[in-house]
Amino acid sequence: MKGGATELDHIWVKGAREHNLKSVELRIPKKKLVVLTGVSGSGKSSLAFDTVYAEGQRRYVESLSSYARQFLGQMEKPKYDHIRGLSPTVSIEQKTTGTNPRSTVGTITEISDYLRVLYARVGEQHCHQCGRKVKGQTAQRIARELGDAKSGTRVILMAPLLVNRKGEFRELLADARAQGFVRLRIDGETVLSDEVEALDKKKKHHVEAVVDRLVMKAGLLSRLTESVEAALKMGGGTMLASIDGKADRVFSEKLSCPHCKISFPELTPQAFSFNSPQGMCVDCNGLGTRMELDPDLLIPDEDLSLADGAVKPWGKMTADKKGWGTRVRMQVAEHYKIPLDVAWKKLSAAHRKIMLHGAGEKRFDLKWDNGNMRVRFEGCIPRLTRVFTQTRSDGMKRWYGQFMATAACSTCAGARLRPESGAVRLGTTTIGDVSEMTIDDARAFFSSLRLSGAAGEISEEVVKEIRNRLDFLSSVGLSYLSLDRSGPSLSGGESQRIRLASQVGSELTGVIYILDEPSIGLHQRDNKKLLATLCRMRDIGNTVVVVEHDEETIRAADHVIDFGPGAGVRGGEIIHAGTPKSLERNRKSITGAYLSGREKVPVPKTRREASGEIRVVGASENNLKKVDVAFPLGVLTAVTGVSGAGKSTLVNDVLFPALARHLHQSQQKAGRHTRIEGVDQIDKVVGIDQRPIGRTPRSNPVTYIKVFDEIRSFFAMLPGSKVRGYKPGRFSFNVKGGRCEACQGDGVLKVEMHFLSDVYVKCEDCAGRRFNEATLEVRYKGQSIADVLELTVAEALELFEAHPKVSAQLRLLADVGLDYLHLGQPSPTLSGGEAQRIKLARELSKRATGRTIYLLDEPTTGLHFDDVKKLLSVLDRLVDAGNTIIVIEHNLDVIKTADWIIDLGPDGGPGGGKVVGEGTPETVSRLKQSQTGRYLKPLC
Repeated sequence: MKGGATELDHIWVKGAREHNLKSVELRIPKKKLVVLTGVSGSGKSSLAFDTVYAEGQRRYVESLSSYARQFLGQMEKPKYDHIRGLSPTVSIEQKTTGTNPRSTVGTITEISDYLRVLYARVGEQHCHQCGRKVKGQTAQRIARELGDAKSGTRVILMAPLLVNRKGEFRELLADARAQGFVRLRIDGETVLSDEVEALDKKKKHHVEAVVDRLVMKAGLLSRLTESVEAALKMGGGTMLASIDGKADRVFSEKLSCPHCKISFPELTPQAFSFNSPQGMCVDCNGLGTRMELDPDLLIPDEDLSLADGAVKPWGKMTADKKGWGTRVRMQVAEHYKIPLDVAWKKLSAAHRKIMLHGAGEKRFDLKWDNGNMRVRFEGCIPRLTRVFTQTRSDGMKRWYGQFMATAACSTCAGARLRPESGAVRLGTTTIGDVSEMTIDDARAFFSSLRLSGAAGEISEEVVKEIRNRLDFLSSVGLSYLSLDRSGPSLSGGESQRIRLASQVGSELTGVIYILDEPSIGLHQRDNKKLLATLCRMRDIGNTVVVVEHDEETIRAADHVIDFGPGAGVRGGEIIHAGTPKSLERNRKSITGAYLSGREKVPVPKTRREASGEIRVVGASENNLKKVDVAFPLGVLTAVTGVSGAGKSTLVNDVLFPALARHLHQSQQKAGRHTRIEGVDQIDKVVGIDQRPIGRTPRSNPVTYIKVFDEIRSFFAMLPGSKVRGYKPGRFSFNVKGGRCEACQGDGVLKVEMHFLSDVYVKCEDCAGRRFNEATLEVRYKGQSIADVLELTVAEALELFEAHPKVSAQLRLLADVGLDYLHLGQPSPTLSGGEAQRIKLARELSKRATGRTIYLLDEPTTGLHFDDVKKLLSVLDRLVDAGNTIIVIEHNLDVIKTADWIIDLGPDGGPGGGKVVGEGTPETVSRLKQSQTGRYLKPLC
């Protein structure tokens, strides 16, 4: 309409000042793929997440009612002058999916929900004992089966009225009374129906009507049949029988196995949920794993004999030991002819089984001081398990706990479901079989699934939804994941791409999507799939804003905004806004310099020679195919391959735990492998991963690398401190004395808002500075201890330039590309890549042995081209000191500078797990079967 308001074709941001942004003004074009790039810490995330996304969310929340706002977090208004053209914003960050062990890829993507409905509606129940297909059972057959119980057996017949549901259910209880049921069993307890008016509406309940109570004797068949018929009618075809107070037996008119005399309840979606009591395995509570005694921890050194103490909890088995247990075990060894002086690994499998698991029900004559007795030997594992479960001593539990590890549940074999649910089939495939499939295999299965008749009509929509979700997961490069993959085991990049897949599936338009480095953990081959997905989201009418360092993503963008020129206080400005081509021509841009080739990470002229090797033999954990891999020592080795090829499994699950057990007596269980050779050439292994350095706001970079101890000691030596008698503890916000007691050193106070969500406000006493006034009076060059915590690493380096104990450690943070971090930045706000580089800085501060192996998992996460160059110089320092570095990496700049490459593949998931190639980058780049080599060839 003429003269009316029109929608802007861009997002206009003016005066953005969040964090280090210097009152920037920019226009982000809508319905385009926009990349924000620049050196680490230059202000990209401050604009994308802390300004644009935060303001979009704040405006949305403000539009809701006060009732709705209580369920949403309170959001502060970002620092800016004007923002116009904002649409609804969706943030997809690198956060992991949480630590809930019940979370899986299937549950996160809701594919598991559709599978449960599919199997409940068209699945066919089979007997979990004999494998036969089950069928209905008549009331007469049920009555005859119950009537076979011996005389005097007490039987209670019940009809299920309510199964695991919340509510008061007043009408249901009144109806049961009206039908003449005197007794009800509510949540396992039998009560008179007149005594219960309503149930607790906040809890889930099981309610059964007691139909009859009998003591079995001759001539009861007629009454028993009538009662069974009544129970089946009341229970909708299902009834329960409690026989002599034992566990209830389920009988069903619809499903029963006449051969095994087992009845099955009606199939419901809850029966296939490992989070529901109706579906979960009762032994592991639906987790799929249990804490069990681990033979590898019981026998840490297989070269020892029983006499030398091979079985660690038993100690040495020699004649001079007078203990009852040792004497019994020595007689067992004598009875079964088990040699005590032979190494454990050379004993026969039968002899080892007797010692660990016992001799079953077989008994032997035990010679004792007061005569012989016939006894059964239960073995080390059954005995320790029994004692562990029975003891009430915390000390004993801790002692036994050192021999325990997480293992797959022996009852459900890790499938998480009860046996009855695991025996329901779709054709020949169970829900457990589908959950174990990779995304690619599941796509193939559902593409070929053909159900006829009513089953086909019922399942049509459900199967369509499952296929769509599987296609979206494949489109973002996650085809190698299995549906039962645990949520906590996913990397930040994987969890981000799973959420991205769900957004692609929603097919919303007119939305601003903001993504934080979605290419993390992706091989160059899979990156093309991700880019195609981002372009598809743009093409259906969305604005896609990506914070990214990946060259391929930058070149594919419609619009690039480059931040700089440096990090922290030296950044926060817009260096360039335009096309990728114009960025290449921008002489002020560091990013442009790398894109155009004016700057680059050089390929080393010579490769370092190995001083030895560590060899892993027969690695077969997860998808590894019994591979033998030699890791050269004294060089930088890159472990490469497509996503899901087995890199993390080999390095993090096999190599690191195996070395840690040999060198540091670690209790961590190593992945399956035959043996590891050459460990005597090293004396230390250090794993530097991306897990948080701390989980509370009190933890920060300087407390982690211990430099804050030096800063506090330095402040205690200042004249102002000596006059007042202050010690280093005075300058800690964790202990009483110098901290603000109103907020206990947190700097903020939690205000409970009752029907609204809690609000955190700055402490009025200390104005958020954490320390009391007396402590803040002590200053160095005008800076108090609170001011120092607000400094960036770069600023702190200038302040403490003349103090080597402080500056040397701070310089290590700068060396790994973290000079933009604030000293007091809370640990939970750090990304995985930042946390990993802080750990690397801490290792650099320790005295090097020259015989250490460092294992790093994608250390370039979140790093700009220029920061990768800095990181490589730090890694070179460690290698030049005689140490060994093994990195899992996709970044081609790191791979091309490595001395040695171990390339896994050829594909992800079941198609991977093999060594495709080994050698220098030049050698691997010439291998036709290597996906990595194909992308490496132009660089070498």
